[in-house]
Amino acid sequence: EGTILSIKCQHALGDVYEGASVAVNGTCLTVTSWRLQDGSRSAGEFTVNLSPETLRRTNLGDVSDGSRVNLERAAGMNARNSGHNVQGHVDGTGTIMSKEREGESLWVQISAPPEVMRYVVPKGYMAVDGTSLTVCKVDYKQGWFNLMLVAHTQTKVVLPHREIGDRVNLEVDVLAKYAETGMASLQQRVADLEAVVHGKREPAPGAVSYTHLRAHETPEHLVCRLLLEKKKKKE
Repeated sequence: EGTILSIKCQHALGDVYEGASVAVNGTCLTVTSWRLQDGSRSAGEFTVNLSPETLRRTNLGDVSDGSRVNLERAAGMNARNSGHNVQGHVDGTGTIMSKEREGESLWVQISAPPEVMRYVVPKGYMAVDGTSLTVCKVDYKQGWFNLMLVAHTQTKVVLPHREIGDRVNLEVDVLAKYAETGMASLQQRVADLEAVVHGKREPAPGAVSYTHLRAHETPEHLVCRLLLEKKKKKE
């Protein structure tokens, strides 16, 4: 069964309406009801429904009475984007490994599962509980990355209040997933070429003759060369 989550806030309900999207800890959820405080245009209380799938894939199942959560309304189409495109589609959860002060800033180290780590790169984006942050160091072997929060960010989000061992929602940069999908067919074609070149597979009927492979030429280079030759013939 699902769960109804009720949240009190000070700033997230401006121009709210039934069916509006609000990201709660980086999870895109739908407002089902709301009530403004007397005399306020943005403060009040609202409810959202949490499906079993949402509870499985996010840390919202860990929320209890009095827990602090990040809130963010959907950006308008004409709004300035001061981070990266966060969709509110959580890819998985990570675990806080350590926190360390350096001056006014705060280092946070987070472990993540392999299906998330594959998209993490130094100086790339990562949404942690919905907060767009810049990745600093990545350790793929041990499965963790770290990031630094400046003093201002620490006053606006819940991450500094997380304890060691707490779970956080993680959303990778969607551009990384688009790039992977776009390259998938090319990677498969290259793999097929390499299998034929190395004698592990017979070429398909009507396929390119791999006897044309030159010394020290990779299958990728062969494909590019043949495409250029074909283009020149057309010209």
